[in-house]
Amino acid sequence: MQLNGLILTLPKEIKVLIGAFIIVLSIGFYTGLLFVGETSSANPHGIEEQYLGNENDENAEVMRFKKSPKEMLTLVHNHILSMSIIFFLVGLLVSITKLNKKLKMVLIVEPFISVILTFGGLYLLWTGLLWMKYIVMFSGLLMTLTFTVSTLIILKQLLQKA
Repeated sequence: MQLNGLILTLPKEIKVLIGAFIIVLSIGFYTGLLFVGETSSANPHGIEEQYLGNENDENAEVMRFKKSPKEMLTLVHNHILSMSIIFFLVGLLVSITKLNKKLKMVLIVEPFISVILTFGGLYLLWTGLLWMKYIVMFSGLLMTLTFTVSTLIILKQLLQKA
């Protein structure tokens, strides 16, 4: 079965379904990023403070406490499961777009690596590996970039005719 470019030949109602899904999924994804920005300042120090607390910083505007083991396991568990489903579905849609095979493989595989590095990295940061905050920040940025590129390609090709 030839998958490359299959999205261009789908019936209109399937294209509308996929388009609606990608738009709503993107709203949820970017809302999550807004939440990250609000809770951790989206910088290495903010990420560290969000998970390890800042109770020793007398200049802190907002007091934060180190996450409990239960909180960390819940966060890592929920994010790895939900993000793997999100990127599986986006990867399926990318697989039927008309793209260079190498680019397609990067867009399909990279998010899974970033999910493990981001959320595994948060757990390792919480255990005391403070340099993981930089891995978390980089992998999160890469995950977001890959999501954005993938969804834009999908939406663009949904609007094209075969």
